[in-house]
This record gives sequence, structure tokens and C-alpha cells, in this order.
Amino acid sequence: MSDYVMHMRKLIGTRPLIVPGSTVLVFNDSGELLLQHRSDTEEWGLPGGAMEPGESLEETAARELFEETGLRAEGFTFIDQLSGKEFYFKYPNGDEVYNVIGIYEAQHTYGKLTMADGESIDLRYFSIGNLPSDVDERAKLVIDNYRQSKDKR
Repeated sequence: MSDYVMHMRKLIGTRPLIVPGSTVLVFNDSGELLLQHRSDTEEWGLPGGAMEPGESLEETAARELFEETGLRAEGFTFIDQLSGKEFYFKYPNGDEVYNVIGIYEAQHTYGKLTMADGESIDLRYFSIGNLPSDVDERAKLVIDNYRQSKDKR
């Protein structure tokens, strides 16, 4: 959780926050999608997180990618921005959020997959057509949006 969101939580408790952030789609050379088995929800999701004050969405994507996976990217392609009631989430601790998410595809990633921030149980690549059954609902929406945008290209 970002320092900013933690500070806001101290002020408002678990009530809903509107949280801007970024999610990163990372594909390996075989076209498989990187998923993160999250320690807080115990579901598979996509690397990403909340924006810090002063960051751009792309800077958030780069920071979160490194913090959650140990990977860096030579660049990012903006895919879409998603928000709305479908992106409401209540965490196991009771915190409520409405996410506003910038979706990015990482280009030419490098580094070693590492789980250093305590947010992951596992990091693994999956075929986009054969994802685990316990994928977070927000991640499913992002992946579906990506598939649709790719079909339009």
C-alpha cells in the first residue's frame, strides 16, 4: 500500500477512497502473461498499485512493476484507462476502494523475477487462454479489456 493511501486511511478509516493507479501487463517471449499470486487476497492478479503524489501513471507502472516483480521495462505502451463501479473492491481488512486504473503493457522487460515486497506468494507466467480459476475480478476485467483492444488493432 502506498504511503499516501496509508496516510489517508489513518484519517478516514476503511471508508471508500478513489485510488488512481496503474496495472502492468507483462508478456514473456512465449506470449504468456505474468500474474502475481497476492498475499492479501490469495488470488491471482496483475502487478500494479496506487499512484504516489507527483507521479504520472507511467511512473507508477514502472515503480510498481519493479517493487512487485523485480522487473524493469525499456518502455510502456498505454492500453486504456478503466474506472467505475466494476472497479470497487473491499480488501480482507475492510478497506474499500474505487480504482481508477491506467493499463500499460511493459515493453522489453529485463531483470530477475523477485518477490521482495511481501505482496506476493508467487509470480508465474500463464497462457492468456488458460488462466487460473482464482483470478481477481478486477484483473479479469483488465485482461478482457486488453483482449478487446488487441482485437481492434
